[in-house]
Amino acid sequence: MLATRIEVRAEDRSNTARFMNTVVRTASFLILLLAMLASAQDKSPDAKAKDDSGSKDVRLTIVVTGGEDKKPVENASVYLRYVEEHKHGRDKKIEMNLKTSQSGVCHAPVIPPGKFVVQVIADGWKTYGEYYDVNQAEQTININLVRPPKWY
Repeated sequence: MLATRIEVRAEDRSNTARFMNTVVRTASFLILLLAMLASAQDKSPDAKAKDDSGSKDVRLTIVVTGGEDKKPVENASVYLRYVEEHKHGRDKKIEMNLKTSQSGVCHAPVIPPGKFVVQVIADGWKTYGEYYDVNQAEQTININLVRPPKWY
């Protein structure tokens, strides 16, 4: 009779341990879920605006003209260089080679906002290069080339 009571008590302990383990797991899951929901709702409108503005890409248009009369320069080589930043690993350096149309315009594919360099090379014109910093969704850069100085 004593042996059966001991077996019953051991079985009750096992069931109680399983029940408590299930309760602890469920409570942990609910606490984690509530914490995630609370952090998602804590973002203020300013924080959301910063997240949205930081993630937008820039559409860039470059207009190349030349001389005092500002005529369009066609077939000018436009080099666009910037650094694509990564949270993990190395930053990636990106370079694009573009050509201007007959109207002196070239459109760059979508680029991330930030600092980049534009270099323009055209036959008969002085080479141009300058750094720009853009944060707008669409940006137009007007570049006026000048003739190189004469060497005698």
